[in-house]
Amino acid sequence: MKSVKLRVARPTNQLERISEMYRKGLGLEVLGAFDGHEGYDGVMLGAAAAPYHFEFTRERGHQAPRCPSEEHLLVFYVSDPAEWQLTADRMLAAGFIAVASRNPYWDRDGRTFEDPEGYRVVLSRTAWSK
Repeated sequence: MKSVKLRVARPTNQLERISEMYRKGLGLEVLGAFDGHEGYDGVMLGAAAAPYHFEFTRERGHQAPRCPSEEHLLVFYVSDPAEWQLTADRMLAAGFIAVASRNPYWDRDGRTFEDPEGYRVVLSRTAWSK
């Protein structure tokens, strides 16, 4: 599966706000967007060369639920200290709130941020070694 790309998709009630927060906070770019596609609007964010991207969608006439638990996490391993600090600062400036992680493991070598709908992003200061 070397040529596979991963899309992480989630619904939101605040499409413009959430996509802008993640774009600014994580330094992503808009890879694509759509309006009114079979009742959905959406934005895809990522980096052109990255093997992953995020899709935020809004279903017209439907209320998306809040995040179901504090354990729904996006984890980014940012081992360079300067890059980690820059990203953490961007997350706060973009409107994320720093919170204590439910699992204390993530607080030992990183920081957890929450968006207005309860979804969380962890910035780990460690390198992914696998």
